[in-house]
Amino acid sequence: MEDIAMPRHLRLRLRLAIAGGKAVALAVCAGLVFIAGASFPISAPAATPGESPAAAGVDRSSPDRMVRAAVEGVLATIQANPDTRNGDLDKITAVVRQQFLPYTDFQRTTRLAVGSAWRSATPEQQKQLYEQFQTLLVRSYALSLSQVREQALKFRYKAPRTSGNDVVVETSVLNKGDEVKIDYRLQRGAAGWSIYDINMSGAWLIEVYRRQFADIVAKGGIEGLVKYLARHNAA
Repeated sequence: MEDIAMPRHLRLRLRLAIAGGKAVALAVCAGLVFIAGASFPISAPAATPGESPAAAGVDRSSPDRMVRAAVEGVLATIQANPDTRNGDLDKITAVVRQQFLPYTDFQRTTRLAVGSAWRSATPEQQKQLYEQFQTLLVRSYALSLSQVREQALKFRYKAPRTSGNDVVVETSVLNKGDEVKIDYRLQRGAAGWSIYDINMSGAWLIEVYRRQFADIVAKGGIEGLVKYLARHNAA
């Protein structure tokens, strides 16, 4: 079975980065899966049941501050806990779900990645695509974080490039002199700002997966894509 958890060129980049101890390894991690979950209100003074305190206290009226909280919050939590710091994959996965997913709009990401075929999917198929794609990306992200969890990193943030309710926040990941740029695309809806796409080295994540998903749908339809993702997640 072909591995679609991470596009081939990004898998190669991650392996080379980890071997060389470069900041790009973290950049791949930061870029691959910071796109899963649901958007939350711009103003949320207190945590709701099941919501992490860190996510509840973020000023969602500022896209760049929200991105910063999402990126740095998950890394700080991993580094602060002995189990996650030592690479406990299940606990790292739990941190990703709790500390990052609240900042994102994965339903939008899934819909855009599936493309025009999304409209032909039944509500149940759409639900399965959402759940399976989220699982795939969260697991890939957690695995990547387990490889670079002990790196000393710094982040630089630029003011967002604004275009109505859709903005791009530019960041740079710095480690031992290496620098990798990552762009985060956010949308502001009724519930507030949420991250839904990532750009690394000129490649937007949604576009990369849209090409892969189109090939699978062409061969097996929407049901074929659902089954493909489910088989991969069960492996």
